[in-house]
Amino acid sequence: MDRPIIELQHTTKSFGPVKVLKGINLTAYAGHVTALVGDNGAGKSTLIKGLSGVQPYDGGTVLFDGETVNIHHPREASRLGIEVVYQDLALCDNLDIVQNMFLGREETSGATFEEGDMEVQAAAALQSLNVRTVESLHQKVASLSGGQRQTVAIARSVVKQAKVVILDEPTAALGVAQTEQVLNLVRRLADSGVAVIIVSHNLQDVFKVADEINVLYLGTLTARLKTSDTNPNDVVGYITGTKTMEEVAS
Repeated sequence: MDRPIIELQHTTKSFGPVKVLKGINLTAYAGHVTALVGDNGAGKSTLIKGLSGVQPYDGGTVLFDGETVNIHHPREASRLGIEVVYQDLALCDNLDIVQNMFLGREETSGATFEEGDMEVQAAAALQSLNVRTVESLHQKVASLSGGQRQTVAIARSVVKQAKVVILDEPTAALGVAQTEQVLNLVRRLADSGVAVIIVSHNLQDVFKVADEINVLYLGTLTARLKTSDTNPNDVVGYITGTKTMEEVAS
């Protein structure tokens, strides 16, 4: 707990003359849920794309488990143990749960798939997260609800033995019951020792599951707050720019 699994130091990113990230410092710890909030255009997507290797940062330092790393491609992020679950989930409707969880990294023996081994690993991943809403591992993803799809996407990161899981708006377009199911899953994922970074516009969800809230405003990290020490009104103030950390210090 003394050392973060992920630490960004003065990270920057520009697109032409537009400075999107202006020297961001961010930490994420194993076993914790770290929330990243901010209005549209604050830089949240750019920040996580840098961590995932999709759009490498222009400057700054990225530390992974205390070691300086360079992440220039998603494969490099994956090798470190960083997995991203985007809003679209990247699932194939025509494949079943096991096939989706191992898509692109199938277990093989010679020229054949080790379907039995993959099924065992998929079942173990779901069991480790205490998932009980899936009737069969051979259900086609097309037949699953939104909450169940999110469950499969998160469990896929467990199969990949991720150390850091970044969730991009994981409860978007979900109903009340499905949202509760996914938030419980996020908490269990962190409790298993994974560092979870959750990007969300829904402050109610953030306050239910996050240990720490980081607020981005126009490419600057304006607040880093323990969830237990703040409230939604203060966070909204930071998001809209009407409140600053200098005001808190004074």
